[in-house]
Amino acid sequence: MKNWTEIKIAVAASEIDRAGDIANMAAPGGIYIEDYRNLEQEVSDIAHIDLIDEELLKKDRDKAFVHLYLEPDVSPAEAVAFLSERLSSEGIEHSIELLDCAEEDWRNNWKQYFTPREVGKNLMIVPSWYENYDTQGKTALHIDPGLAFGTGSHETTRLCLEMCEKYMKPGDKVLDVGCGSGILGIAALLTGAGSATGVDIDETAVRTARENAALNGVDDRFTAVHGSFTEKVDGVFDLVLANIVADAIIFLSEGIPRFMKDDAVYIMSGIIDDRAEEVKASVSRRFTIIEEHLDGGWACFAAKKKPTAD
Repeated sequence: MKNWTEIKIAVAASEIDRAGDIANMAAPGGIYIEDYRNLEQEVSDIAHIDLIDEELLKKDRDKAFVHLYLEPDVSPAEAVAFLSERLSSEGIEHSIELLDCAEEDWRNNWKQYFTPREVGKNLMIVPSWYENYDTQGKTALHIDPGLAFGTGSHETTRLCLEMCEKYMKPGDKVLDVGCGSGILGIAALLTGAGSATGVDIDETAVRTARENAALNGVDDRFTAVHGSFTEKVDGVFDLVLANIVADAIIFLSEGIPRFMKDDAVYIMSGIIDDRAEEVKASVSRRFTIIEEHLDGGWACFAAKKKPTAD
């Protein structure tokens, strides 16, 4: 029987609430948090005693930890990449440790979790090492995510791909903010987009996205950029994609309209369902929501900019 994998994330105690929200995205079954800042008061409130184990009193009050558990059929590498990218996008310094799981195991054996899968009406996501497979008439997107997030297995990626399939037009110019493995931009190119630009603050993601674009023969139309999209990207686009966390969508959406053509569509995913209304209320100041899709605890929105947005 396969064992569950425990992931331990260390962050500054002041960031524990935001880190916990992100961890919940990767472990919908629940997390637990170690935070010793208010140890004495919490023990007094709960147990009504003032005698605390000396080892607990020695705990570092400036650090806090999130523990989450992955089911046996969930890839640890995908989860670590997801967590690292989401935490980094929020500016949260962190370290991630896999307990009871040797690093070489999850780095080298993660391929067992990744098999060809259909997404939407036209795509089949295929691991780069598969040679004999039946695409069933669909377009094959070959992907090797390495340590970047994006195999197409996570609900947020699937929702974004399906919404992209609906709103993208042949020849569209596409911008993917927080591109990860490059899967969204590459999928757009394989299904009719004219060009795609992927931008990410993680250098590993940018390198991986370029490699995957070459793997699919679209590197001549795919541009991967390292850094902030507001500083590194020029021009306007027909379709803008953002499969990132709720807080990042709220923050980045302030700058998105100036990269959109007047009739462009903005697709947002990576939003856990209990933040959906908050995100919608925030982005609605600059955008009109034209469609929303809730599935598996996740929300995906499609929007157009309001005439007054700039």
